[in-house]
Amino acid sequence: MTLLPLQHCPASTLSSFIAVLTDIDDTLTLHGRLPPQAFAALDRLRRAGLKVVPVTGRPAGWCDHIARQWPVDGVVGENGAFYFRYDEGQRKMARVYAQSAEERRHNGERLRVIARRVLAEFPGTAIAADQAYRETDVAIDYCEDVPPLPLAEAQKIADFFAAEGAKAKVSSIHVNAWFGAHDKLAMSGRLLREAFEIESEIDSAKIAYAGDSPNDAPMFQAFENGFGMANLKPFVKLMAHLPKYLTAAEGGLGFAELTEAILAARRPA
Repeated sequence: MTLLPLQHCPASTLSSFIAVLTDIDDTLTLHGRLPPQAFAALDRLRRAGLKVVPVTGRPAGWCDHIARQWPVDGVVGENGAFYFRYDEGQRKMARVYAQSAEERRHNGERLRVIARRVLAEFPGTAIAADQAYRETDVAIDYCEDVPPLPLAEAQKIADFFAAEGAKAKVSSIHVNAWFGAHDKLAMSGRLLREAFEIESEIDSAKIAYAGDSPNDAPMFQAFENGFGMANLKPFVKLMAHLPKYLTAAEGGLGFAELTEAILAARRPA
């Protein structure tokens, strides 16, 4: 599949979007920081009437903050383990999980045992710094706060978890692993349906997805209008499904570029 430059996306497609789903790390962020252009882009999209939902591998603790204080309509976290949505009118947080509290506790114990073996098997890795705020998965750091390991090594870590019966996905910074059938796609569809009466399968052409790494591949498969940030290029050979379009800029600056294209297409001629 050939990755097309963003400017090849028809204005009629860009103007038809009703929702924008986006990864966070290296899609909204740039070199580990959230640039003001990306944060402003989220706000601009929302003010234009689009539903804006980050879909991330980041932990529940972070997602509570994001749902409360970012200009978004909800957030899917820990690779689809839950969605959080803050009701500003009622000042209440809706927390919807794919698993019961007991299932999360039991699976967490199993994951911690495997994670200790991973650290011994793969020198240079570490438990991710945000692990204390997670409820359903374990994150192995291979690139964020440790000297970067090769992508091939990250894939071996994912395979190690898979051999133990866990699901595992490689992101641009972590290998996330969990037990259960949930994933980003299923929980994103659930949030859109339950909160906004948007059927992701029926309305897939009207939903944009922005991402940057292998764990975004199922989303790129489901949503025909996928947008990769320029920094996705090193991951292409690891991905079964690629986005249709690629921004010129990396990370959050690429997301701001995408936002400008969407909003420009919606302006009266």
